[in-house]
Amino acid sequence: MIKLKLNKLPINVNEVLASVSSTEAGAIDIFVGSVRSKTANKQVVRLEYEAYDAMAMREMEKIAEEAMEKWPVHKIAIHHRKGILEVSDIAVVVAVSTSHRQESFEACKFIIDSLKQRVPIWKKEVFNDGEEWVSAHA
Repeated sequence: MIKLKLNKLPINVNEVLASVSSTEAGAIDIFVGSVRSKTANKQVVRLEYEAYDAMAMREMEKIAEEAMEKWPVHKIAIHHRKGILEVSDIAVVVAVSTSHRQESFEACKFIIDSLKQRVPIWKKEVFNDGEEWVSAHA
């Protein structure tokens, strides 16, 4: 099972965790990405995320399917916010359930790394003294 969300609503980590819970799972790995207060010694005021929604959702689904082919995954959830986020807000959550911890760790890392490289979501960092679009892609 794959559960994907891309919207402006705050992410409820407990709901994401519950969505990947399974009686077959001995492990759940969860990555939570939040807005930090500094980047390169600059004070962050906020982040602004924009996405090409249809393409982003398709690519997130492809990434989840690839993870399910590589590891014996039970469930995957990927939630990403867009819009204006303040410092400490949660921007992204990836959760993976598997029977064993190693597969869960590896699949979760693969998903967040692939998301950052491939999904058309753009981030603007707003500082006290200006703003800058940040390339998430390597």
